Amino acid sequence: MSERDTVIRSMHDLGLATWFGGSLMGAVGLNGATAEAHDPQERTRLSSLGWKRWSPVAAAAIGVHAIGGAGLIASNSNRVRQQDEAANNTLVKLGLTVVAAGLTAWSGALGRKVEQEQQQGAAGATEPHAGASEGLKAAQRQLKITQWAIPAITGTLIVMGAQQGEQQKPSQQLRTRLASF
Repeated sequence: MSERDTVIRSMHDLGLATWFGGSLMGAVGLNGATAEAHDPQERTRLSSLGWKRWSPVAAAAIGVHAIGGAGLIASNSNRVRQQDEAANNTLVKLGLTVVAAGLTAWSGALGRKVEQEQQQGAAGATEPHAGASEGLKAAQRQLKITQWAIPAITGTLIVMGAQQGEQQKPSQQLRTRLASF
């Protein structure tokens, strides 16, 4: 008889998909669109407004993903203990999730810095204006990195989740059981 973890698996996957998709859309769509504003101050203002509106959704997505992930680890604890590949994947995913959450929090702090100094204007959401203060320039340079690193890491987590799904196939389960004899 198989166990079903539809709710926690959905929380894990939908939370991660929202986190990935929102961060990628922000880096590509929001930042790209605001760079087209004619007024340099509008570029930072609009970008800051968009990311500010997205932040509560991102935080909820991360929370839902974390709850789902913890539930999956608990539900699959025997498999994680018995199947080295599953244990390794789980540990790497956990580490990457912590890194992505940290980068997301840092990105939010940097975004607040840009918002506070939006009156200086910018060439783009993450591209400083030549006359900008060093504080604004540093925040925007770091944002450029974090806003691309977050979808790269969360995209990797999606691939690793697919890999874990493959590990649950009956042929993989049988191989693990045979190896333990």
